[in-house]
Amino acid sequence: MPASAMLPLRNRNKKENIDELEQLRPILVTGIVMSCLLLVGHMPQAGAQQERPTAPPAGGQQITPAPGSPEATRTIDGHYIPAPPAPFGGQINVNAQGSKPYWPARIVPPKGAPNVLLIMTDDAGFGVPRTFGGVIPTPALDRIANSGLRYTMFHSTALCSPTRAALITGRNHHSSGFGVISEMATGYPGYDSIIRPETTTMAACLLQPQDRHRTP
Repeated sequence: MPASAMLPLRNRNKKENIDELEQLRPILVTGIVMSCLLLVGHMPQAGAQQERPTAPPAGGQQITPAPGSPEATRTIDGHYIPAPPAPFGGQINVNAQGSKPYWPARIVPPKGAPNVLLIMTDDAGFGVPRTFGGVIPTPALDRIANSGLRYTMFHSTALCSPTRAALITGRNHHSSGFGVISEMATGYPGYDSIIRPETTTMAACLLQPQDRHRTP
């Protein structure tokens, strides 16, 4: 190697620098062209539809009619509430033509599931519906109530979480562990804000015999 090639560029004259850059130009051009070819080779061709294999639904799930369609629905096994989000089964590319949409399936109850509607209102004041003694006309709620059951022995308290505990268990709020609101829970029976297994909730009563081990 010439001694001049070992010197930094700033210590050599301008002509030597230009000559050396001219010698490197073919190498640089070749590298740029090869990089562009590799990049183009990995891009989807126009009109090509690349299918991504759709993962089968998790155990206990059924998806109908077609996974990814806007009308798709699915049922869940109920082990986790809320249900974990389903993976995206479509394709996302650099353009819309090479992409494939995939709508998340809407969760629906399985066949034979009990038809239960639970409506909870808090701090309604004078907005309580007429269906249960309020002053606000609610004809839709009237029709639902007239076709179902009304429970009149309801333990209502002056606090939110104790009232809710009484509602979902059908018991006095002290029996449900909610003698006070959860923020003021203490380590004493009836005041620890813990609904124990012996205090059955409405959801537990609706479970099938083979599912009694689950916690609703």
